[in-house]
Amino acid sequence: MRLLHTSDWHIGRSLHGADLLREQEEVLSGLADVVVAEAVDVVVVAGDVYDRAVPSADATGVLDRVVGRLLRAGAAVVLTPGNHDSARRLGTFSGLLSAAGLHVRATTAGLDEPVLLRDEHGEVAVYGLPYLEPEIARHELGLPGARSHEAVLTEAMERVRRDLFLRPGARAVVLAHAFVGGGVPSDSERDICVGGVDLVPAPVFDGVDYVALGHLHRPQTITERLRYSGSPLAYSFGEAGQAKQVWLVDLDATGLADVRALALPTPRPLTVLTGTLDELLADPAHAGVEEHFVSARLTDAVRPPDPMRQLQTRFPHCVHLEWTGGAGGGDGRSYQERLRGRSDLEVAGEFVTHVRNGVGMSDAERELLVRALGAAAREELAR
Repeated sequence: MRLLHTSDWHIGRSLHGADLLREQEEVLSGLADVVVAEAVDVVVVAGDVYDRAVPSADATGVLDRVVGRLLRAGAAVVLTPGNHDSARRLGTFSGLLSAAGLHVRATTAGLDEPVLLRDEHGEVAVYGLPYLEPEIARHELGLPGARSHEAVLTEAMERVRRDLFLRPGARAVVLAHAFVGGGVPSDSERDICVGGVDLVPAPVFDGVDYVALGHLHRPQTITERLRYSGSPLAYSFGEAGQAKQVWLVDLDATGLADVRALALPTPRPLTVLTGTLDELLADPAHAGVEEHFVSARLTDAVRPPDPMRQLQTRFPHCVHLEWTGGAGGGDGRSYQERLRGRSDLEVAGEFVTHVRNGVGMSDAERELLVRALGAAAREELAR
């Protein structure tokens, strides 16, 4: 049996306010071509199907069209909710949808009820674990003392293994949405790990043939049978230049036989440009990225007037702007480092100069600011 492991579609997500629905539908619809070309039997989506719990009508329309193409291409589809999804909404009409080949596993109570598929070697049990929020799942699982993802996922996998024990000879695949130890995060994921308490050790998932992980947006291998496919598109400029992919997973008569990566297209790449405004607007070296999503880091000593409008005359998809120039800027130091050892008056004076495009305070304004800072200091001491 051949599976296509995907995750973190995040349908409806935007990039600094720029709508990504067109790019998302283009990439996800292309998975139907992969299904046909590679004779894929089942496509799995390991959580974060949507970007928000209440998706827009446009986002649900994209999912409807994409899944329809996958089903018509000949693959079954199994998906589970992630921490961005509403499990109850995603699971609506799941019983009816399964008749068409779309299997939604969205309930904690049903996490040990697999989607049962067959090939020439026998049965394949696909278990979908919805994202298990510990504060909720611990009660649903009958573990009132459990406070971490490790605890609730340990119980979930125990239930999976108990069910699998009753299916001798069946091969097993698990979909899970979690932060597994050894994984490398990107800056576009919503944090589900606080102080390491929700980091899940890889051995929790022992006992099955393949674990299709979701949550981390960078494709990566934890072990040969435990992998993240990553998101199909880059969702932050920290992922600029990152190759996106899916995993093609083959199961033979004895279990996992082969896993290989398939690259995904990039409809509109992300590019970070650094330089003065004049340099970015005039440098011919940037001609090849004019249609990219652009994040501009301006190094001008004085913040230029209306820089975004000017940048968008050349880079119409410039969606993010950061000014790193000015006093103490552009030297690689953090904001806190640049403020260290400076008085409140100096910091406030630099702010005024910044917002006035290089025009500093008058003597009268400086005197007024000195009095205001003094009054604030006396009030603080009186508390």
